[in-house]
Parts: sequence; C-alpha cells; structure tokens
Amino acid sequence: MAEAAALLEVHDVTKSFGAVAAVQGVSFPLYGGEAHALVGENGAGKSTIVKMLAGVHRPDTGTLRIEHTDVDFTGPADAKAAGIAVIYQEPTLFPDLSVAENIAMGNQPLTRLRQIDRPATHANAERLFQRLGVHLDPTRPARGLSIADQQLVEIAKALSSEARILIMDEPTAALSAVEVARLFAVVRSLRDEGAAILFISHRFEEITELCQRVTIMRDGKHVATELVADLTVDDMIRRMVGRDLSALFPKQEVAPGEVMLEVSGLTREGVFRDISFTVRAGEIVALAGLVGAGRSEVVQAVFGVDPYDSGTVRVRGRSLKRGSPRAAMAAGLALVPEDRRQQGLVMELSIERNVTLPRARKLARLGLLFGGAERKAALTWTQKLQTKLGSLADPVGTLSGGNQQKVVLAKWLSTSPQLLIVDEPTRGIDVGTKAEVHRLMSSLAADGLAVVMVSSELPEVLGMADRVVVLREGRVAAVLDRAEATEESVMYAAMGQGAA
Repeated sequence: MAEAAALLEVHDVTKSFGAVAAVQGVSFPLYGGEAHALVGENGAGKSTIVKMLAGVHRPDTGTLRIEHTDVDFTGPADAKAAGIAVIYQEPTLFPDLSVAENIAMGNQPLTRLRQIDRPATHANAERLFQRLGVHLDPTRPARGLSIADQQLVEIAKALSSEARILIMDEPTAALSAVEVARLFAVVRSLRDEGAAILFISHRFEEITELCQRVTIMRDGKHVATELVADLTVDDMIRRMVGRDLSALFPKQEVAPGEVMLEVSGLTREGVFRDISFTVRAGEIVALAGLVGAGRSEVVQAVFGVDPYDSGTVRVRGRSLKRGSPRAAMAAGLALVPEDRRQQGLVMELSIERNVTLPRARKLARLGLLFGGAERKAALTWTQKLQTKLGSLADPVGTLSGGNQQKVVLAKWLSTSPQLLIVDEPTRGIDVGTKAEVHRLMSSLAADGLAVVMVSSELPEVLGMADRVVVLREGRVAAVLDRAEATEESVMYAAMGQGAA
C-alpha cells in the first residue's frame, strides 16, 4: 500500500490524571484515504487519545502534528479549526433546533442585513446530505431523531466545517445492522475522498470490513500499529489482552448453596432477548460484554427498575413481581447502580441519610425519623467498609469517588440482602479502593450472599467471578465456568468470534 504523508501524527504523547498515567508514550499516524482502527480494552487509554485530538485535553508531553506541523490545541475550537471532527457514540445535538440549524451552528450563512439566511441554511444541508448519499429533512427538529440519524447530522456538520480528520468513537454500538451498513457506506465515501478516519470499535468484524490500519493499545501504552490485512482477529485479541491477574482480586473459593436467583427467558423487545441464568448462594456471577450488550438493562429489569415483556424472575423459587423495586427489596434483592451519583446517592443529603434511605420506614418511630437511630445504623456500615469521612452529617457529595461507592454499598448492605447486584462496582475508583471492594465482595459471597456483578473490566470479571454470562447485542452468547473463562474466551464470545 503506497503511503502518502500522514495527515495527522500522534507522536510520543503522554497524559496523566493525578497519579494515574492514562496514556504513556503513544505514537501512530493517520493517513488520508484510510480508515484507521484504534482498539484496546476498557481503560486502555483510547478515550484519552480521542480527547487530546479533540482539544479537550492537552498532552503532558509529546506532540500532535498535522501535515508535519506541530499543533497545540488549547480547546475544542482549535481542533475544529485544524480540520478535526469527533462523532461520539451518543451525539449531542440541540434538540429544539432543526437539522439544518444544527449543521450550521457557529457558521450560519447571513443575509445582507446580517440575519440568518434560512433558505441558504436548508440548501447547504441538502447539498451535504446529497454528498453523503442519504436523505434527511433539513427542516425537521433534531428531537426525536434516531441515534443513527443524529450521527449523520454530526458528519454533515463536520463536512460543513471542511473537516479532513474524522474521529468516530464507538459509532455503531446503538445501531441496527441496516443503520451500520448505511453509516459504513458514508464513511467509505469520505475515506475515498481523501479524509482520514479514526475508528474506535470493539467489533472486529467491523474493523476488518472497514479499516486498512489498526493501532492496538493496552494499559495506556502503544502495543502495535499494523496493516489490518497483516493481522488475524486472534492476533489483535492476543495483543489487546496478555497480562496477568494480580492480588487485586482476593477471591475465596466457596461451595455454592441453593439457587437464589433464576432468570428465565427474560425479554425486552429491542433491548435484550431470551436471557436465562441462575445464581446460587455463595456465588459471584458476572455479566460481561461490550458497550450496548444489554448488561445494565438486564439487571435493572431483574430488580424492577425497568420493564420487560416476557420471561420470569424467581427468587428462592418464588416468582418476583415485575416492575417493582419494592417487591425486589422485600424479596431480599439489592442493586448498586452503575451511576452512583445520579442513581445511587442523593448528593445534597448527609452520609447518614443516604446510608439509611432504604430502611427509613423501619428506623422511624411514630412516623418520625430520629437522628440517633440514623446515625447508629450508618456508623455500623461505614465503619465495616472503612469509609473515610469527616462526619456522618457531611453531604455525601464531599466524599471521594471511592468513598461514595462505599456509601452506596453500605446503603444496600444495611438492608441485609440475600442477593446483591453490583453494576460496575469499581468504576472510577483508585486501585487501593478497588482491592477493598473486591475483598468485600469475596467476603460477602463466602458468608453465603449471592452476587451478580456487571463489569466492563475483563481482569475484574476473571478475577472475581465463579461463572461468566457473556452478552452480545442483547443475547446470551456464552456461559463460562471460572476454569474456562479467559480474557480471550470472553472476548471471542462478546465479539461473536468462534474460538480458534
């Protein structure tokens, strides 16, 4: 393959956030007329690279070059002016403006009286959609557009600003097969016109179909940049993974007891279908899979937060009323949600009030909740979890992320659950706190608690789970025992690849 000069070069860039080195000495080129895949596990540093190219973060060291000229982006406007556009998995359009107005935002054509020229705005949008080979009504509001159509609006917006470098961050995660095919046709046309495409995806079939070159990252470091034609899927997966589990995962071996949770044929149209698995007392069962696989949606349906269309959920053999978190709690279930700030805590309330919220009625006397009872109950669990805090009366929002996670755990463990569902239990917390959370989960399982864990971190899944239920696009792709679950076998199942 003949190589022209690179449109963009990432040269030996590093970026740290406090003591965490997110990117360490990464280099790769982007060539015009190519789609270039950027792959790696969750936490490999891909998003940090994207944010540096988008002008959101500045590299601590190293350089970004556009056509051999060093550039220093002080903000997203600089990146946009340099011809870089980013299409995110979930675009952020102005919902009450029209499609054409969103495309023209910041660059609206004006009449001689310096007013927005709406006919010209609509005509420009029409021309861009014709160039992309798609049809969207420029006059319709952005509100209500599908994710796929929103992405097309973002691409048209990038073309209107004469972007030559297009970064696509997990663009297909929420798209149907038909929408993916349409998106790929658009991307190929841009590539053939000479644009450089940086394509981030966990789906190897998409990478091999669309991309000519791939950069593989692991733990914030550059592993390889090679032609896709020179690599097999096995090669890419082995380079993405390939690290040993550490003492971060103090898993105790426990003989499983009775079946605590039985999920059978659980289906929610368009989200997940025919999900079945069991969890026994003393077991940690992990739900693994890629972004958009339906893991969080399944556990929220089990707990009653979200509805489902068919199937059954049984707790200790008894059917659980659907769509009722109160019934789930009464049956001994507890859910620690992925987004602790939005769904797990009331940030303005005190630590003690957050811990005791699920038990407020039981702690009340004559309909009144007294501070002493709250404080005593909260103190027990915050001490057990070694939560670092000033006073139980402080707002929970004053705590660090790791200690907020401990408060969410304390809140639900104080209800004495029989089955604990934890969604991304260690997301956003430091390594030391991760080990503490893992040790707690293992200890709870050893005491007979059944645990369902949703995690995007493969080492966490493999280090903590007795069984792994791998979801792919809303279906169960594999159920792997601890002995047969490896990083490669989980990723093969999650990506729809047959093991070699």
